[in-house]
Amino acid sequence: MTGLFITVEGPDGAGKSTLVSKLNKKLQDVLTVPFIATREPGGSDIAEKIREVIIDPENKEMDAKTEALLFAASRRQHIIETIQPALNRGEVVLCDRFVDSSIAYQGAGREIGVEEVATLNQFATENLTPDLTLYLDVDAQVGLNRIGHKNSNRKKDRLELEEVSFHNRVRDAYLILLDKNADRIQLIDATKSPNEVLEAAWTVLENELIKRNLIDTR
Repeated sequence: MTGLFITVEGPDGAGKSTLVSKLNKKLQDVLTVPFIATREPGGSDIAEKIREVIIDPENKEMDAKTEALLFAASRRQHIIETIQPALNRGEVVLCDRFVDSSIAYQGAGREIGVEEVATLNQFATENLTPDLTLYLDVDAQVGLNRIGHKNSNRKKDRLELEEVSFHNRVRDAYLILLDKNADRIQLIDATKSPNEVLEAAWTVLENELIKRNLIDTR
């Protein structure tokens, strides 16, 4: 059996986690097969421990290549413990971030090389690729403003604390990935209201689920 692997991507402040939470609730009501919602870095016991090292603002001396390797290591463990078993059972997997994030953040944002990071992750994932990616697009500064808003209770992680130039490179890399993978990555305008973003994302996702006979249309 082969399941369906869906990822949600976007710059910091695009609203990925909010969307994943809302899609989680909608999927529970309509899917004809089991599903899991997960995240990266993290998603399994060991991967979550690696996550804490990666995002800790105190780890200011972390080398860019070390960061990329830690993301790949966390991802590998996540795949082995969580993602691949679920796909093997024929389930739907909804994941907040995957390889595209590493290519954008470490390859372009950290400027250590898009191809190098892609190759590293091919090794880590054994070429596991999402069936569908929802890319939430928002201007880098707009996203950072959302995170830094006085009403936001979020504590910024180590990557969110980077300068806007870093986040501009990340967004630019995402747009290149979008252009090169138009058959997989679907653009969602994240400048819209949360409900409008949910509606746009659900339209894309629902069509994919119907095509694969994974949704009850009665």
